[in-house]
Amino acid sequence: MLWKLLVEYLRPHRPLLAAVVVFQLAQSIASLYLPTLNADIIDQGVARGDTGYIMSTGSVMLLITLAQIACAVVAVYFGAKAAMGLGRDLRGAIFERVGQFSEQEVTKFGAPSLITRSTNDVQQVQQLVLMSATLMVAAPMLSIGGVIMAIRQDAQLSWLIAVCVPVLLIAVGLIVTRMVPLFRKMQARIDTVNRVLREQLTGIRVVRAFVREDMETERFAGANADVTDVALRAGRLMALMFPTVMLVLNVSSVAVIWFGSFRIEDGSMQVGTLIAFLSYLMQILMSVMMATFMAVMIPRASVSADRIGEVLDTSSSVVPPERPVTSAVRRGELEMRDVGFAYPGADQPVLAGISFTARAGQTTAIIGSTGSGKTTLVNLMPRLFDVTSGAVLMDGVDIRDLDPDLLWGHIGLVPQRPYLFSGTVRSNLLYGNPDATEDELWDSLEIAQARDFVERMEEGLDAPISQGGTNVSGGQRQRLAIARALVKRPELYIFDDSFSSLDTGTDARLRQALKRNIAGATMVIIAQRVSSIVDADQILVLDDGRIVAQGTHHELLETSETYSEIVSSQLAAEETV
Repeated sequence: MLWKLLVEYLRPHRPLLAAVVVFQLAQSIASLYLPTLNADIIDQGVARGDTGYIMSTGSVMLLITLAQIACAVVAVYFGAKAAMGLGRDLRGAIFERVGQFSEQEVTKFGAPSLITRSTNDVQQVQQLVLMSATLMVAAPMLSIGGVIMAIRQDAQLSWLIAVCVPVLLIAVGLIVTRMVPLFRKMQARIDTVNRVLREQLTGIRVVRAFVREDMETERFAGANADVTDVALRAGRLMALMFPTVMLVLNVSSVAVIWFGSFRIEDGSMQVGTLIAFLSYLMQILMSVMMATFMAVMIPRASVSADRIGEVLDTSSSVVPPERPVTSAVRRGELEMRDVGFAYPGADQPVLAGISFTARAGQTTAIIGSTGSGKTTLVNLMPRLFDVTSGAVLMDGVDIRDLDPDLLWGHIGLVPQRPYLFSGTVRSNLLYGNPDATEDELWDSLEIAQARDFVERMEEGLDAPISQGGTNVSGGQRQRLAIARALVKRPELYIFDDSFSSLDTGTDARLRQALKRNIAGATMVIIAQRVSSIVDADQILVLDDGRIVAQGTHHELLETSETYSEIVSSQLAAEETV
């Protein structure tokens, strides 16, 4: 998977990588040429006392060194640019794919894991590319070129290369093979830390309300300790690698000097040649050591690439139609025909045999006990899930055949848990319709019974909203979410228990305002509170995933025992008349 990601996402950056190779090649040639010039200075300049030769050759070495530095800087620059571009493209691809996921895929991976995969995992692959561009390109050039140049200096000592390099590779290989499973565990445990921390930050009020700070501290400490344990074990292996490399380097240096001294003694080798041979051997082993940096990073980057690939290779269970319907009558009529839905791996379906029609200009309400399938039913309407049997139709067209943008353009959804984005009141309302005028924003706020408290804010429409809307109350958050849907002016409004945080007076005024201002639209209201739906044109009573009764409020009081029980448990005797 790592190779597949690199091939696919580095393709646009091939010119940069080509420049890296060119400048790394130039740097490597310069590095290989310098020991030979150094040997000439020692054997010809120093031995003969030729100061002019020493100065001229030294000047050439200085120019080559300056060119080598320039090539290294340019290569690192282009390599970093390619690596950063790869990271940007991978994050963009993950974000785009996750944006296509249905609720099913998001639940499967989990939000903490998706965040880790788009940040930490991408960073690991990105770092690998950067190190490859700055080290790995030069490593094979230096090792191959170093072997050739060392043999040219003295072929009889070259057997040392044949011994030292395999020893180093075997030692490093044994360490790396033990690091791979540790890095895989580390990424999974980072997911756990993210999940625990996310839960604690999101549920901080619950934690404090139940005085569970100590328990949550212990839970985080346990997850943190798990990551630390794996990181320490991987770190110990990494720490063992570099002393091993340096041991081989130093023993190799001693061996070259030891065996080379005998050849100098019998006159078959000069001092400068020995120093050059030692330099080339060090270059070879240093290139192998540079490869060990990559050997450390490749296992972790490979694990991260597998995790990224899992996201990119996962297709949404909500598949866009091959030949989508791109135009349709915009009445907003919603129909469900014998709809059934079961979660993957579930023994029993959540919904079965659901059939009804929500007509334009009418209000259809759905009520039922907790766990009866109301929210699942809502998720099927905008195609957040696909039905497992039956069909959902919008204006007579199966929503699976509609262009997704056309479908979502029909619908204004106010979810059970209203979510506001960080920004301002204005930016949140414009999320419903970016082209809405200021008058349209205020009209939507007035219908949603939110105008009063927005006007009381010091900056009005430009008042700041924190992430999730945590700086406003639950009722204000719900009304702003309703106003956002109203700004869109869709044909179908879906309110998923969107009035639960409102007091009965505000609830009544809001429902009256909706009836006056969006009379021609279709409204589907999911409710727990009977007072929110008494005026609905039809009420569906949901129980255990099935519609057990259907009719108006008064009809259901007479015909449905389930509905009567719900009403009697909520309303006072005079409200049930």
